[in-house]
Parts: sequence; C-alpha cells; structure tokens
Amino acid sequence: MEILKKFNNNVALAQDGHGREMIVLGKGVGFPAMPYTLTDLSKVERTFYDVNTKSMDALRELPSELLLAAADIAEQARDELDCPLNPNLPFTLADHLAFAVERIREGTAQFAPLAYDVEHLYPREYGIARCALRTLQEMVGVALPESEAVSITLHLLNSETEVGDMHSTLMTAQITAAITDIVEDFFECPLPRASFSYSRFAMHLRYLVQRMTAPGGAPVPEGGTGLYREARREYPQEDACAARVVSYLQDTWGWACSQDEKLYLLMHIHRVITSQ
Repeated sequence: MEILKKFNNNVALAQDGHGREMIVLGKGVGFPAMPYTLTDLSKVERTFYDVNTKSMDALRELPSELLLAAADIAEQARDELDCPLNPNLPFTLADHLAFAVERIREGTAQFAPLAYDVEHLYPREYGIARCALRTLQEMVGVALPESEAVSITLHLLNSETEVGDMHSTLMTAQITAAITDIVEDFFECPLPRASFSYSRFAMHLRYLVQRMTAPGGAPVPEGGTGLYREARREYPQEDACAARVVSYLQDTWGWACSQDEKLYLLMHIHRVITSQ
C-alpha cells in the first residue's frame, strides 16, 4: 500500500494495489515522510473509498477516535437499513459530532429541529441514532444529550439519498410531518408509524420532494388517467384526503401534482389507513 499524503499523524491518503485512492486510518500512518510504502498492514484500522474533496479537507481537524466511532455508526446503519449510504457519511457525521462535542464542553444549548416529528417519522433511523449515542460514549467517552439523536437521524436520512443536502432533508421531514397530520386529521385516527405501509408512504413522500426540488423538477408525468378515475370511485375518502394533500403542496410550496401523482398519493393513503 502506497501512502501518498498526510492529513494528520493517524489519517492519510493512500493507494491500493489496483491504483484506487482511499483514506486510511491507523495509528502513526501519517507520521513518516511522504510518500512511502506501508508494508505492515496491521497498522490500518479503517479504509474509506470514494471520499470527496470536501470531506478530505475536514480530516486534518477530526480526532481519530471520533472518526472511528462515526465509521462504526455508519457501518451499523448500512447493515440495519439495508440500503446504499453515501460513502462520505463517516466524515460528515464525525464533523457534526466534533462540533456537538465542542458545544457540550462550552455549555452551549442544544437545538433539535422537528424533534418529535423526526423521532416518529423515521423510527428505524432514530433507533440507530440512539445506539450511536451509546457508541460515542463507549469509544470517545463523551455523553451527548438525547436531542443529538435527531441530528444523527437527519445525517442518516441525508446519506440515504443519492443527491441532496441537510436543508432538503429538513424540508422533507417538515413536509412528511405536515402531510401525516393532514391524513390523521382527515381520518381522525393516528397512523401506524411503525408499520411497513407507513414506511413506504414516507419513502414516497421523500421521493416526491426530491422530484419537485430537483433542477427542472416536475411531478410524475400523466399516463394513468383511467386508473385514477377507477381508484377515486373505489376509494372516495382516500381521494378527498389526497386532494387536501395536493392543495397543501400547491398552496405552501407551489408544487402542482399530476393525476398520476394524485393516484400514487391516494393508493399510499389507502394502504396506510387500512393497515391499522
């Protein structure tokens, strides 16, 4: 393994035997003069591929133990969520955690946006985030408040999408919470947020927001007018509820939904309501 560039004494840029660049983490890997050949691979504790330049820039300031903890959290999330995650998650998460630790030491108040909504909208990610707080305490010796579980959840959600940023993740959580309230108010009952049908409903809303906010964003194109007419006859209550959701999206965000989008909303509302 060729070590090409030092970030700090324990983190460096390297190249594997196939010529691929990666970040390596290990005690003293960045100490010798660069470049050099690392023959004792037992010194390498972690390797990271496909790291972007922005994440590399933050490596000089990140404590190695915090990066290791973030890597363990990211690995647990990847296993439990069973979906691709952004390869830069360990670095963005470690950067956030470093800032959170600094605020704790300075006694600065913590703020968790949409705390109740995030916890109940994304129970799987939130459960991983709570475990992350224990991982952090065990590996780094820092006890972060429960409110930090919300921030970690948002980082996990942001990492699940191929494109996006924390602003769009917060927007998605806000919109999903608002639409959930609309459905619950319409049917006068709570939605089963731990159910698979609700998870699919929330995922559909996340993709809807991605479509609408993408450059040149647009709703799903028309094509199922006949199916929509049939569905609204069979499920008039769900159709009326979907109309309220469509009005909210138009009035609040300026997004116009096609009939196919209305059809998808109607069907997801039907599934989540009938799964109770």
